[in-house]
Amino acid sequence: MAERATEAGNILVVDDLPENTQILKRFLAPMGYTVFAVSNGTDALNFVEKTPPDVILLDLMMPGMNGFEVCRRLKGQIHTRHIPIIIITGLSDKEANVKAVTAGADDFLIKPFDRILLEARIKTSVQTKMLQDQILEYQHDLEIKVQERTRQVRQTQAVAVFSLAKLAESRDNETGDHLERMRSYARLLAEEMSTWPQFADVINPLFVERLYESTPLHDIGKVGIPDRILLKPGKLTDEEFEVMKRHTLIGGDTLRAADQEAGENSFLSMGCAIAYYHHEKWNGTGYPFGIAGTEIPLAARIAALADVYDALSSKRPYKEPFSHEKSRSIILEGDGEHFDPDVVKAFMAIENKFLDIRAHFQDTGKLSPLQEAVNVLEHVPVSH
Repeated sequence: MAERATEAGNILVVDDLPENTQILKRFLAPMGYTVFAVSNGTDALNFVEKTPPDVILLDLMMPGMNGFEVCRRLKGQIHTRHIPIIIITGLSDKEANVKAVTAGADDFLIKPFDRILLEARIKTSVQTKMLQDQILEYQHDLEIKVQERTRQVRQTQAVAVFSLAKLAESRDNETGDHLERMRSYARLLAEEMSTWPQFADVINPLFVERLYESTPLHDIGKVGIPDRILLKPGKLTDEEFEVMKRHTLIGGDTLRAADQEAGENSFLSMGCAIAYYHHEKWNGTGYPFGIAGTEIPLAARIAALADVYDALSSKRPYKEPFSHEKSRSIILEGDGEHFDPDVVKAFMAIENKFLDIRAHFQDTGKLSPLQEAVNVLEHVPVSH
C-alpha cells in the first residue's frame, strides 16, 4: 500500500485540460487532500500502477485512450479495482452515464460540478477506500498466517511419517540411512520424469513432495512380521517367504485405514499405494496382487526402483555393497520386466545424481538397535 501523503487522502485528477486540473487542485488542496494530475489515459494507468491513489477524478473525453477505457482497465485488475473512480465530464447524455457505470465507475458528476456535492462524494469515496485497504491488509495478514500454519502442519505430518517409518525400520536388518537415500532417489526420479510431456499433468510439485515424504513408509508393514522371519540371517524357506510377503498387505491395510480415518486422499494415500505395490513388477510377476504395467501406481513404480537400487548398492551384514556399475546393470536387466521402462530411462538420465546421494548418505553397515539386541541374546548362555 502506498504511503499516505496526508490524513485526508491522495487524489489523482485525470484531465487533458490544464484549466480543469487547476480548478480541482485549488478546490481540494484547502481540504487537506494531496492532489496529483496527469493529462492522458496512459499516464493515468502508469501513475496508478506505481502510486495507487485513494480516489480518481476522471474525465471521459481525452485524446488517445478515453476515460471509459481507463476506467475499464483499472476495474479489470485485482490490485486496482477497489480504487473509487468518480467521473467528472461535460457529457450530460444518459448514454455516456450508462457507459461509464458499465465500465465500472463508482460515481458520475456533470461539469460544472456542484462543489458541496463533489466534496461529499470525495469524502465518502476516501473513507470507503480506507476501509477497503484495511480489509485487504487484514486478508493479506490472514493469508500469511494460513500459509504459515499450513507449512507447520505439513512439516508435522512429514516428521510424523518419517518417524513412524524409522520406528518400523528399527525392527528390520536394514542399515544406515536407507530411508534417507531411498526417498532422495525417488524424488530425483520424479523430478526428472516431471519434465517429460507424458507426465506433465501427473507429476507436479505436490506429487514430488508427497512421494518424498511417503516413500519411507514402503516397508512399514514389517512391524507385523515375526522376528524369527524378519531377523533371520540366512535364506528364507518358501513358507517363510510367503509370510514375509504379507508385509505389503499389513502396511497397505494399515495406511488405508488411517487414510480413511483422516479423510480419503489425505497425505497418507500415496504411502498406502507404495506400501501395497512396491514389490509388484512391470511384467506382472510381483506380489502381493500380481498386477502389471500401469495398473501399478506410478509412485510405487518409482519407489520400487529406488528401493532395489539402494539394496544393491548398500552394505548389509550379509553382503558388501555392489558397485554403481553392477547395480546399474542389474537395473537394466530388469527394464520392462521388473521395472517400468520410463522409470529406468529416468534413472539412466540422472544416474550421476544417484552417486551424489549415495556419497552424501554414507552407509556404515551398522545394525539396527533391535538386530543388535537379537545378536547379543543369541550369544548369551541359557542358565538351567
